[in-house]
Amino acid sequence: MKKLIFVTGGVCSSLGKGVTASSIGALMEARGLTVRMLKIDPYLNVDAGTMSPYQHGEVYVTDDGAETDLDLGNYGRFTSAPLSRENSITTGQVYKTVIEKERAGDFLGRTVQVIPHITDEIKRRILLVRDAPDVDITIVEIGGTVGDMESVPFLEAARQLIHECGRQNAISVHVTLVPSVSGGEIKTKPTQHAVKELQEVGIQPDVLVLRSKDPLDDSVRRKISSFTNVEFEGVISAYDLPTIYELPLVLNKQGADAFILKKMNVESRHAELGAWREVVDKIKHPARKVRIGIVGKYMELHDAYKSIWEALCHGGVANNAGVELVKIDSSRLEDANAKLDELFANIDGILVPGGFGERGIEGMILAARYAREHKLPYFGICLGMQVMVIEYARDIVGWEDAHSTEFSKTTTHPVVCLLEEQVNVKNYGGTMRLGANESVTKPDTKIRKAYGAERIVERHRHRYEVANTARPELEAKGLTISATTPDGELVEACEWNDNPWGVGVQFHPEFKSRPTKAHPLFKAFIAECVKQNEAKAGQ
Repeated sequence: MKKLIFVTGGVCSSLGKGVTASSIGALMEARGLTVRMLKIDPYLNVDAGTMSPYQHGEVYVTDDGAETDLDLGNYGRFTSAPLSRENSITTGQVYKTVIEKERAGDFLGRTVQVIPHITDEIKRRILLVRDAPDVDITIVEIGGTVGDMESVPFLEAARQLIHECGRQNAISVHVTLVPSVSGGEIKTKPTQHAVKELQEVGIQPDVLVLRSKDPLDDSVRRKISSFTNVEFEGVISAYDLPTIYELPLVLNKQGADAFILKKMNVESRHAELGAWREVVDKIKHPARKVRIGIVGKYMELHDAYKSIWEALCHGGVANNAGVELVKIDSSRLEDANAKLDELFANIDGILVPGGFGERGIEGMILAARYAREHKLPYFGICLGMQVMVIEYARDIVGWEDAHSTEFSKTTTHPVVCLLEEQVNVKNYGGTMRLGANESVTKPDTKIRKAYGAERIVERHRHRYEVANTARPELEAKGLTISATTPDGELVEACEWNDNPWGVGVQFHPEFKSRPTKAHPLFKAFIAECVKQNEAKAGQ
């Protein structure tokens, strides 16, 4: 029978359930097994698309256009499991489906209740992923913390599936906190209480992943084992690491993957982890270092640009270079007293990521101008490309009020505007240009060289496009339109000709980057930044 692994969290949030689930997935794949990943989010939103980055971090987009939780990004970076809207479940989706069925009379007049109707819908969605052809193991991460009111129906559905499938076919992995107090004394009581709460909903954990600052010794693990009815081999120490990509190696060293497979009675080959060891070694011991200035809108919350940070790290791994991230709030550049030469001192490249809303836009435009004029490598993503076009239209073409209609309704030179089909959109959930779209790259361009291919497929998430009415003048003044949609109607990438690497793309390449296979654009961008750094060092 196909196997299920449920990953839950106790004590508090943000313990790393997503990275734990992803690492288990990576280990299962390293043993030759086929994995699927599934995230359950207990919020009432139907998806993450309309949520502020400050509320829930970045929105991760799948090929089929689903706007999902950022943990799916971890799944995509750690495993090769395909991701779609089926791999993301929210309370909003579940209740919406059940209510629509009730309105249609599908329940034949019966009283609709959390049990069995809500739990049955949750189970249906989990089994839809598990029962896909050629799948060996499905890993289900349940968001939130055990004890949260919102998580109760999902935990009940998990309990039912563990009971129905049998303990060899469905197991529980519980991530908890083992804090230390003043003097460094380790406290196991929070974990004991967290396990008790899980047991109270009818789930006995098979594996405990203990989050702590430092590695836990065997005496602590044995104490927790005796209090929780979890075998000693299943009590795993997951301590703070220099990089999250080391966690699969740490889990493997403690035998976590072997124990999980034993519990599920699954035979597999020895884990092949050479690629992960190489990644970790290059992150911890890079041959060189570069400093990348990221000029964005949501710098206060690290998770708002999670995939960007990781993709830059991957680009560093591909070039055996450590990447230092210099986060710059774009609003700072708009201050009349801002000294750009000081802000960008010792910066080897500038990246302007995506975002929504007017705040900080002029600062992004100044960053693009600084990169162009000082011939610094520049990488504009989504809004970062639009900013690049606006700056070029103002300074090179001479349209001083050039702007996007997203930010200025009165501009006489709208170089970025809504597509016609977006003009009258009133419902903002899932109505942008979303998911995988094909683009055609032009010969003799930086983007063609990076990909080594004429046709590419990348994921989009935006409403605004470069205005076709502005394209002739922009191109006449030297801006290269380096990629378009297959019909040539929409601009997908543009480049500065007199810059070592001035590239802007309308799509989001960061979503397809992995530590073991950096995205071609991030690999090429960091490579050029390395050249800049070495050239400055040689002066």
